Amino acid sequence: MRIFCFSLLVFAAAMASAQTTPTISPNGVVNAASFQNTLAPGSLFTIVGSALSSQTASASSVPFSRSLGGVTVHFTNGSNAVDAPMSYVASGQINAQIPWGLVTPGTSATAQMVVSNNGVNSASTAVTISPFGPGIFGFNAPSGGIYAIAYTYQDSMFAWPANSVAGLTTHPAVPGSLLIAYATGLGAVTPTIADGDVPGSVLTTANTQPQVLIGGISAQVAFAGLTPQYPGVYQLNIVVPTNAPTGSAVPFQIQVGGITSPASFTIAVGN
Repeated sequence: MRIFCFSLLVFAAAMASAQTTPTISPNGVVNAASFQNTLAPGSLFTIVGSALSSQTASASSVPFSRSLGGVTVHFTNGSNAVDAPMSYVASGQINAQIPWGLVTPGTSATAQMVVSNNGVNSASTAVTISPFGPGIFGFNAPSGGIYAIAYTYQDSMFAWPANSVAGLTTHPAVPGSLLIAYATGLGAVTPTIADGDVPGSVLTTANTQPQVLIGGISAQVAFAGLTPQYPGVYQLNIVVPTNAPTGSAVPFQIQVGGITSPASFTIAVGN
């Protein structure tokens, strides 16, 4: 009987170990806005997997911590080793920021990433970091598709089809009007900002001006830089082209460094 009990204990311990070993899903490291595998220094990203954390926890302040709920996300790139600041951890998902100095500015490199859950490490996962990885933040439209998070400057209302979302007053953007949109992965900024931190009252601008396409038409970008309130999020001030196509699902894209965000993110444009 003692041998049987001992065997049960060994089996239970093995099962517990298997259940708490963090596992990163195949292609489970993605841009937090576009959900594509385009990552850049300073960009927000999401890890999808299992047993990534033993609890659900969110960052309560900035700068974001490099340890949250007993979890760390560790990157190595040659002799450079650094933990990523995190905003959210749960069993199936981690939201974090790519450290600004992980790769040499202006270059691409493949770093190794390991998630540690209370001292138990995942297998190392290769993550490609490029100078740019544009992604627009979006909202799942009730009728399907994704609305780009973009609102009109004059009244702060989302540039989506009228009455398309319950509880919100929305209306199409008008050609020639100013839009505010939010993105991540637009590359280095001046002045530089610490990992997991925000500019606050300091105005930062993107070193490389992104191009914004509204229905495939290039729009004037009046400003591109980090928001003062949230780490890794860029604000873009855009003038809607006078010749932009109209409709309830006009593609809204960012292009920078030869990389273009998905055309599945849309706004509404009216006359």
